[in-house]
Amino acid sequence: MPPLSILLLIVALFITCVWLLRRGLPRLMLPEQRSAYGLEETVKRLTDSALAAGWVVQSVVELEKSIAKNGGGTVRPVRLVNICQAKHAARIMNDDTARRVSVLMPCTISVYEKSDGSVWVGAMNPGLIAPLFGGVVAAVMGGPVAREQESFLAAVRQK
Repeated sequence: MPPLSILLLIVALFITCVWLLRRGLPRLMLPEQRSAYGLEETVKRLTDSALAAGWVVQSVVELEKSIAKNGGGTVRPVRLVNICQAKHAARIMNDDTARRVSVLMPCTISVYEKSDGSVWVGAMNPGLIAPLFGGVVAAVMGGPVAREQESFLAAVRQK
């Protein structure tokens, strides 16, 4: 049986890892950045950037209006910018083993106002999540999708 000090070290390392995953992983998976612009200008710059890169803007959902309309009360403005690049999507959807990731499509970039009036942008980190799936998902989402999404976010990032 290992000495008590080794067991305590293992337990301490385990607790530290769990704490780091719990605190850090959400920030890595769903990072947010402050926008240099107001809400509508941020949405416009994001959509213009996506369109210029050959993506389609499928919709811009005014989430706060849907929440209010359906009895959820009043919340600060939130825009869900749903974008898709058909060639990237087709590469994934043509692979039967990868079709389950359709739940992550289209790519959504969230633009929202916080209580202090500042505007923030959030998105899933495809470069972090894609390798978990491997294969074509890792190649597409972890490659061109991640790079292109980063360029869209850079268009509004506060310096």
